[in-house]
Amino acid sequence: KQTKQSHTNLNRQTQPDGKMSSSMDVDDTKAPTSEKKENEEEEEEKKGVNMMELAQTIHRLNVTGIDDVAKTELRSTILSELKNPFLFKTTFPDEVESAETASVIAKLEVENEAKKKELEESIATAREEAGDMEVLESSLKLAKFSFQSLSKDEALEAYRKVVELPKLSSGKKIDVLMERARVASFYGDTKLMAELVDTSTKMAGDWDRRNRLKVYEALGKILMRDVKAAAALLVDCIATFSCTEFCTFKDFVVYAMVSNLLYLPRTQLKEKIIDGPEILAIVNEIPVVSKLVNSLYDCDYKAYLHAMVEVESVLVADRFLQPHCGYIMRELHVLGYKQFLDSYKSVTLDSMAASFGVGVEFLDLQVSRFIAAGRLTAKIDKFGGIVETTRPDLKNSQYKDMIHKGDNLLNRIQKLARVVDL
Repeated sequence: KQTKQSHTNLNRQTQPDGKMSSSMDVDDTKAPTSEKKENEEEEEEKKGVNMMELAQTIHRLNVTGIDDVAKTELRSTILSELKNPFLFKTTFPDEVESAETASVIAKLEVENEAKKKELEESIATAREEAGDMEVLESSLKLAKFSFQSLSKDEALEAYRKVVELPKLSSGKKIDVLMERARVASFYGDTKLMAELVDTSTKMAGDWDRRNRLKVYEALGKILMRDVKAAAALLVDCIATFSCTEFCTFKDFVVYAMVSNLLYLPRTQLKEKIIDGPEILAIVNEIPVVSKLVNSLYDCDYKAYLHAMVEVESVLVADRFLQPHCGYIMRELHVLGYKQFLDSYKSVTLDSMAASFGVGVEFLDLQVSRFIAAGRLTAKIDKFGGIVETTRPDLKNSQYKDMIHKGDNLLNRIQKLARVVDL
């Protein structure tokens, strides 16, 4: 009995509050949990270089130009932080020939090759001595290192190998595909980015991943000039935006406002864009785009055209909107003229020019061009100096559309019949 009691006492310890605890209790002060480890890894990633913001800076360098201070910071980021000779050669091709820069690049290439071999060896070691989780972690380290410090092809290949790992969950696979899509986006490979996003959307992911994929898909559609589809996706994500790894919330709101201004009806534009609480929270940071949207809604056409001039620089400075700057500016002109003419049966060119704050000849040239292209339903009486609107009859337009579709269907049936006869 005495031996049993002494054994029981050895298995008990007195706590600071005087309570007794058994040695069978779980000690929470031991090794950190996997959740804590993931949080630490996320914090480390946040401290590094944001590759998507870097892509915007490189775009501005090539298109609009940046000041000497920003250019020096960009050089330092690429060579000192990222240590990426491939990116430096493509960004500053004129500076590669200098002897000092060439020696720095050669040194970085040797260091990167040694680092790559070290990471590849860690993957091989994990494959032999550890489990699938350790192999995944080592492979992801190599892929992220390749994105930051190696070439485009090496980065894409490293992420491809991660996707092909066995026993990879659908959630992790979507994450890796999104990272690979960011690599494609960084180097301007729109086609590959669209393919990766399309593959990801077909997989079963949780709500957060599906929500973030909408932003990827929307920006991909902007690059392919499918602005209407992009606008619908962007407006759905305003209240639940969490895709900070791809673009900032400020840039996201600019994309949402510009795209939805072209396609949303006035009532929905007021509800979802102008009075949206998430947009109102940062509207002071984007005064030019806000002025554009509000002036059109308030029918202040002179301010609207002035805002268009200012917003053009915003479009050019953004790598997603710049390729379609001319298209967006043209659509904004059509939108303003159409909204103005919808209020009148007829209006003089002088009155319309005064409302927009432009000359009569300039307005006549633009409006006649849009009428000839079928973008405005109006006609100009040049002798009288009057613009007359011709509102299309809904029933007639539906009838013509039905006849057109019927002709196309009959043509297809005839082609099919000829094939069957053969």
